[in-house]
Amino acid sequence: MKIIIVGDGKLGSTLTEQLSSEGHDITVIDHQSSVLNNSVNMHDVIGIQGNGASYDIQMEAGVPRSDLVIAATSSDELNILCCIVAKKLGAKNTIARVRNPEYSKQLQMMRDELGLSMVVNPEREAAREIARNLRFPSALNIDLFARGRVELVELRINKDSPIANKTLSQIGSLYKEKFLVCAVNRGNEVYIPTGNFVLHEGDRIHVTSPASDTMSLFSSLGIVHQKIRKVMIVGGGRITLYLTQQLLEMGVEVTIIEKEAERSRILCEYLPRANIINGDGTDREVLEEESIHEMDAFVALTGLDEQNIIVSMYAASCGVPKVLTKIDHILFPEIFTNTGIESVISPIRSTANQIIRFVRAMQNSLSSSNIETLHKLVGSRVEALEFRVKQKAPYVEVPLRKLETRDNTLIACILRDGMTIIPGGNDVIKLNDRVIVVAKNGNIQDLRDILK
Repeated sequence: MKIIIVGDGKLGSTLTEQLSSEGHDITVIDHQSSVLNNSVNMHDVIGIQGNGASYDIQMEAGVPRSDLVIAATSSDELNILCCIVAKKLGAKNTIARVRNPEYSKQLQMMRDELGLSMVVNPEREAAREIARNLRFPSALNIDLFARGRVELVELRINKDSPIANKTLSQIGSLYKEKFLVCAVNRGNEVYIPTGNFVLHEGDRIHVTSPASDTMSLFSSLGIVHQKIRKVMIVGGGRITLYLTQQLLEMGVEVTIIEKEAERSRILCEYLPRANIINGDGTDREVLEEESIHEMDAFVALTGLDEQNIIVSMYAASCGVPKVLTKIDHILFPEIFTNTGIESVISPIRSTANQIIRFVRAMQNSLSSSNIETLHKLVGSRVEALEFRVKQKAPYVEVPLRKLETRDNTLIACILRDGMTIIPGGNDVIKLNDRVIVVAKNGNIQDLRDILK
């Protein structure tokens, strides 16, 4: 497809890298020649320097012939204007990044009245992801499928875990809850495991289960579920605002430490029930004065990855049970092993995945199946994809044990008529099923792609 990306910042460059690797015809518009040259040289895309909302620039980029225009500049208003112009010129679909909390209640109206295909807000999505993780603090990360009916939970195998040193076949017969271990991160290696795979202490595993069974599963696995009552947040940006609103509604006591006085004043106006501290969240004395040792969770949300990493390590050393860290630039997540940093949030990566999911849905709209949800796991080395089976295909009504699937590919879940099926060898895929597939190093565009 022909895709035009306006804005070559963090989000734009992430989208350029991913979409160009999937074979799309990408044109990037940005006013800075240096960042454009970097994208052109690294990803073999077309770069155009200029104002992405300009009629002449959009015509030069070929907007009238484009399948999708993505406006991802740092300005909400410019992004909206880019999409309006692109739609008038004939672009089939448009996506705008809109981040200002003041616009949050108008997003649906923007889509309807302005003809936007999608409006994305990285900070709001990140806040939702953090709140979801705080619901099950023993989990490292939680991703949702099938509109929340299936959860993909990341856990660490501890020394005293009842599933340590057992094969997956043994584990399946021990518990009444239906779940499937679909990916294992061991050191620097990632595995899509078979029934003979043995889990070891220190493994980080990704487990699929019905959302209704997650609490019971945690209990069966001996995982203590401690309710979060007190949360400390360092950094008072947009994510903090969205997150605190959700936490206060959940009855959680929130302490926010923000360095800038004016921003602290604004937070006090928006969040009168939160405890707002104007101070340096990287200062040990400030953290101790605000009782960091008494917190159930700590969330690092400053604008600098390095600061987030340092204060998160300190929070972990203070014994805070749950530590979440916002990191957008660090490319090697394995360096965090044994640092106390286990739950990492990346607004840019999450938003890019959301847009890529939309692109794949467009691409497969005429095929027998359609990607409806996409999550990247283990530093983007594994993908979990949700498909909808629309037409008869070679894999339909065939027992899974008879399907010759590609290596490092696993059918993790089937959803049928409101029922969640953790599949075994005798289960089959039927028309109108939703199917969740986990794959390593595979560019899977269609459910057919899992077959050899």
